[in-house]
Amino acid sequence: MSDHYYSNKPTVASQLRQVHITLRGFDLNFWTDAGVFSKGQIDFGSELLIETMEMPSDANVLDVGCGYGPIGITASRLVPEGSVTMVDVNERAVELAKRNIEANGVTNAKALISDRLAGVEGRLFDCILTNPPIRAGKATVHSIFEQAAAHLTDRGELWVVIQKKQGAPSAKKRLEELFDSVEDVARDAGYRIFRCGQVIHK
Repeated sequence: MSDHYYSNKPTVASQLRQVHITLRGFDLNFWTDAGVFSKGQIDFGSELLIETMEMPSDANVLDVGCGYGPIGITASRLVPEGSVTMVDVNERAVELAKRNIEANGVTNAKALISDRLAGVEGRLFDCILTNPPIRAGKATVHSIFEQAAAHLTDRGELWVVIQKKQGAPSAKKRLEELFDSVEDVARDAGYRIFRCGQVIHK
């Protein structure tokens, strides 16, 4: 079976490199590698989510499918009084995220290996962020939404980025079944950002 960025243990040969990027006004350095999502540079969808997302400065944040960490590490800068947990099923991605947490001097974030939200069972978050693994299939993506709804505080929000041609309409429909409020807060180059609040069923 060939490797995917959502493989647990990528076997493709390592091609470690470092990229530099400014996100939300913060100059950040990221180690990246073969076998992880968007290895060459941050993808447009993640960058749009980063530039759009909002959260209180003391929020407890979860980044689902963190990859090498650009969303979660930027979030850590936005919640200086809060904390960020970053999860991914890809072991190589999680090791890179840990390395990038250290490389950027982040003290309020950690990265864990987790199949979707299994690794944070029993915990609640004020904000959950995800650029879901579309290529893993609709069932996997929708299960992330469902699990996220069960891991939010009463006032918590789920922020999702997804491409229209890769399932945004069906994703929005499922989100509207889970959340009382689903706002389409940004659109650019075929990508949409959904801000979801007020869980209907936990």
